[in-house]
Amino acid sequence: MRIRCPFCGERDNGEFSYLGDAAPRRPDGLDASAAAMHDYVYLRDNPAGTLRELWYHAAGCRSWLVVIRDTRTHAIESVEPARDVARARRAATLTGRADHA
Repeated sequence: MRIRCPFCGERDNGEFSYLGDAAPRRPDGLDASAAAMHDYVYLRDNPAGTLRELWYHAAGCRSWLVVIRDTRTHAIESVEPARDVARARRAATLTGRADHA
């Protein structure tokens, strides 16, 4: 599988470290119950199909990336810097559009 890094171009997936599903949002550690933290840390779906994932370009630019990939075929739909996704989430939350991923 090859991943097109927005900064380095197309690279072999061996240059990247896979973190996991990019969709879960961490509960607020100060207000979250033990059950909510347990669910966040340990309970994950293993879907077949399109998934938004976090990858770290460890052997390249050292950027965190959000990769949208089909887990059945490994076909990559898009790759973008995680910071851009985080900014969009923050903006959506501030404007009341929290449904934006």
